[in-house]
Amino acid sequence: MERVDKIKAVAAALLLVAGAVAYQFLPAAQGVARVAALVLAVLAACGMVWFSALRRDFFGYALDSWKEAKKVVWPSKKETWQVTAVVFVFVAVLALFMLIVDQALTWVFYDLILGRG
Repeated sequence: MERVDKIKAVAAALLLVAGAVAYQFLPAAQGVARVAALVLAVLAACGMVWFSALRRDFFGYALDSWKEAKKVVWPSKKETWQVTAVVFVFVAVLALFMLIVDQALTWVFYDLILGRG
């Protein structure tokens, strides 16, 4: 990214911060002015970014992402249910294992070591 585009990005961020600060410091009674300040700051920041290389890079990335998302092969309904069942079985087995380990450690510490029954 060129130096000018970096300056534009920083300026856009500063505009957003200025809008948020203006929104916070304007009295609540001036609700329209508060919202207007925030909206104008967001629009100014968007305008700043629109005329920079960030816009071109963002839209290029978005288009590439969309093309890659179209290549995804989604599982069928049957495959989805099968994988879900495997996950539930695994969770149940893991919970049973954790219960057994917990009970064994409780028995070791409280009954054998501490002698509390």
